[in-house]
Amino acid sequence: MRCINTRLRALAVLSAAAFLVSCGGGGGDAAGPAPAPGPAPGGDTQAPTVSLTGPANLATGMVGVVNLAATATDDVGVTGVEFQIDGAPIGSVATPPFAASLDTTAYASGQHVLRVRASDAAGHVSAWSTATVEFAGSRTQPAGFTRTTLVSGLSTSTAIAQAPDGRLFVAQQGGALRVVSAAGTLLPTAAIQFLNIDSTGERGLIGVTVDPNFATNGFIYLYYTSQAGGTHNRISRFTLVPPSSNVVSAGSEFILMELPALTNTNHNGGALHFGADGKLYVGVGDNGVSSNAPSNSTRLGKMLRINSDGTIPADNPFFGSLTGDNRAIWANGLRNPFTFAVQPVTGKIYINDVGQDTWEEINLGASGANYGWPSTEGPTSAAGVSAPLFSYKHSAAAPPGSGPGGFFTGKAIIGGAFYPDSGPFPAIYRGSYFFADLESAFVARYDSANNAAYSFGAVADPPVGMLTGNDGALYVLTLSTIVRFSSP
Repeated sequence: MRCINTRLRALAVLSAAAFLVSCGGGGGDAAGPAPAPGPAPGGDTQAPTVSLTGPANLATGMVGVVNLAATATDDVGVTGVEFQIDGAPIGSVATPPFAASLDTTAYASGQHVLRVRASDAAGHVSAWSTATVEFAGSRTQPAGFTRTTLVSGLSTSTAIAQAPDGRLFVAQQGGALRVVSAAGTLLPTAAIQFLNIDSTGERGLIGVTVDPNFATNGFIYLYYTSQAGGTHNRISRFTLVPPSSNVVSAGSEFILMELPALTNTNHNGGALHFGADGKLYVGVGDNGVSSNAPSNSTRLGKMLRINSDGTIPADNPFFGSLTGDNRAIWANGLRNPFTFAVQPVTGKIYINDVGQDTWEEINLGASGANYGWPSTEGPTSAAGVSAPLFSYKHSAAAPPGSGPGGFFTGKAIIGGAFYPDSGPFPAIYRGSYFFADLESAFVARYDSANNAAYSFGAVADPPVGMLTGNDGALYVLTLSTIVRFSSP
């Protein structure tokens, strides 16, 4: 839907809750609803032009009510000018002066993108004129959202998964798989506690996911660093009998795959999720040896794709050209894909690759893709390399906000969760991809239609994982807590 007011009341302040309820949204639709055209006059063949004249691009420290202004021209006549913030409509004005206003306190502090476009009577629509700006303050969620600490008392958490009945399984680096009841209580007894595990550096119990048929088979999959036969990472399946049990059945480990021996303690990856195709996808780091990433002679620095029993699908991209377990390689050129996410229904995969000195990346998962590490990092046009969808730097650009990631800075991209196409979040958030940064502790929303990211919130403890819950809330796992963002 759209919010149109042909005679915009002078600089009316629209709160986020008000415009989202009255206007809805389109999940970041780049086109969005255009102002309604009038009758088309003869000879009108040109689209109008528009310019957002205020606030200025890269404006910082914005507080309180902000006034937006635009100029628009057309060879015949402009019939409407539409204003947006972060892909959501603010208002539409039919006649000059073209202006609108918004209250910055209705939004999380940090980066936001303002847009304006014009239409004429013939139905022509201009391109968007945009400004990337920064709202001041310390607001940790948008108006209308609640941020609560669901669970505390965790120890060096690394990954999170949810069962169909609402229970949360949390992997802790030291080897404990903790259980949070559907009511939000951290159970005192771990589902499993590994004894022969190496948790030095970035090793340990670092990945967890549940089987698509968990409700009937009770299968849960873990990625951990084993010392058996030499230190290496292992992917195993365990069983809870019955599935409602909170303790892994003794002796139920079924090893799906042993990964190569480790030489360094860093860059282990660890994320694992089932794709829409029913296959198990696994992110594996390069183990601190960058030459591993592009080489298909090792599974280090890769995304792997295997069947739920550990066998290798014959339609993997290198199945016919490689041998043994290397046939599990689905994509290469990754440094440390510690987290990734699969979009429900579509099966789209976004891979977060933790960078070295300069860039953090969100990459589109694709069979046979090469993400460039170590030859490239961040934005690139290199031949044969799948450039990131979105990237941000470790330090601010000059001037701040002018780089590809805008005002976002950090040193370890983390989390990753798609919001579904339905749920209690307002419509503008649906279909968005949420991500976070370990160091900066922000929570952001990536809008693929506009290739832009917007501040959504923040947490007090370093975030390490994320998921969209069965209840439609966004859960952010930190080193010691689970933070829940919810919307009525």
